[in-house]
Amino acid sequence: MKVTGFVRKIDDVGRFLLPFELRREMGISEHDSIEIFTHGEYIILKKCAPACVFCDGTEDLEEFRGKVVCGECAAGMVGKAGT
Repeated sequence: MKVTGFVRKIDDVGRFLLPFELRREMGISEHDSIEIFTHGEYIILKKCAPACVFCDGTEDLEEFRGKVVCGECAAGMVGKAGT
């Protein structure tokens, strides 16, 4: 585990600020989603990576009607509508 030296206080509604330097280093931009995990006494934050709604693949992704679908699953759906 890397020590960053950053310390932040939690506000009255449970929020805290991720420092700009840390967001830049981790590739986190405005409006990105963050997953929250726990492991023992640790809280782990991870940038959400978009994934295909069918196979959880993370390559060749496209958005279709508000959902993320990979090229392979999209190709498998061609001609399957109504079946």
